[in-house]
Amino acid sequence: MWDGGDEVGETRAGMCVRKLGDGGAAVNARRHARGRRRRAVRRRYSPCVDGRHFTSRTCSDPALSPLLLRDIILRVNDSAKGMVLAVQNFFTLAWQAVRFIVARPFYAGDMVQQMHVVGVQSVGIIVLTGLFTGLVLGLQTSVQLRGFGATAYIGRLVSASMIRELGPVLCGLMVAGRVGSGIAAELGAMRVTEQIDALNAMGTDPIKKLVTPRLLAGVVMLPALTVIMDLVGIIGGNLIAAVYVGIPTSYYWRTVWEQIADGGFMWTYVPNDFVQGLTKPIVFGAIIALSGCYYGLRTSGGTEGVGTATTRTVVTASISILIVDYFITQLLLAITT
Repeated sequence: MWDGGDEVGETRAGMCVRKLGDGGAAVNARRHARGRRRRAVRRRYSPCVDGRHFTSRTCSDPALSPLLLRDIILRVNDSAKGMVLAVQNFFTLAWQAVRFIVARPFYAGDMVQQMHVVGVQSVGIIVLTGLFTGLVLGLQTSVQLRGFGATAYIGRLVSASMIRELGPVLCGLMVAGRVGSGIAAELGAMRVTEQIDALNAMGTDPIKKLVTPRLLAGVVMLPALTVIMDLVGIIGGNLIAAVYVGIPTSYYWRTVWEQIADGGFMWTYVPNDFVQGLTKPIVFGAIIALSGCYYGLRTSGGTEGVGTATTRTVVTASISILIVDYFITQLLLAITT
């Protein structure tokens, strides 16, 4: 289709040449060329329905408004359907992975290997995170309590914060960043190199071989890592209390045990703080493993798709941990109080 914009631009550029000379002509020619490019970009990327582009003039056309509204509704509808389908596929994968736990054959060797990857290889980052979290928590707590003359309660606040919330959540986020991305990258590479198709050809179920061992490893090892982070974080608070505030170590640990005891007990012997602090990591471990496996198995597009799957895994697992943490906290508080 002919567009008179280019010809008009050239005519105006020629007029500028005659009026302003060579220097001014070059400037005006470049200006009109940029204008033509901007108009072309607007025509290229403006919404289009039935072959007609929507601009500031056509959007006010009463005949085109219903078409634009229909286009928006269709796009929202497709996006909603895609989200619902993704949730359905995620929970279908989770159900199949759980169902294969009690089905033969059992891949015990794969599960032990994944426990080493998820748990043992993550101890270093968990120790560092827990130590400095406890140090910062103890330091901030001492500053706030000093104004009330209540620095003796540092042990109570540090232990309650680490065991109930900071330990499980920070441990889940650290493992999601390290292990979840690794699972997605590994399975994504297997998908794009057709190794998963080879497993199907050999009669091996990829979900039972790849997903179930990782799910069990995450559920078992994340509570253990949380215990390590809680202990190291409380020790970090003890360092601040002893060095910076001057509280004796024996008194600090006595306040820690008093806080655990004052939180109450479930079934007479199990502290409520431990129930809250160890229930969440079980759910978080399942979220991390399933998110990595889900996006890894759905990888497409070569190495670029592997990077996209890794990013989506970390983002989805981290946000899911924060959201689920709230609902688990509400549920456990309703049960234990």
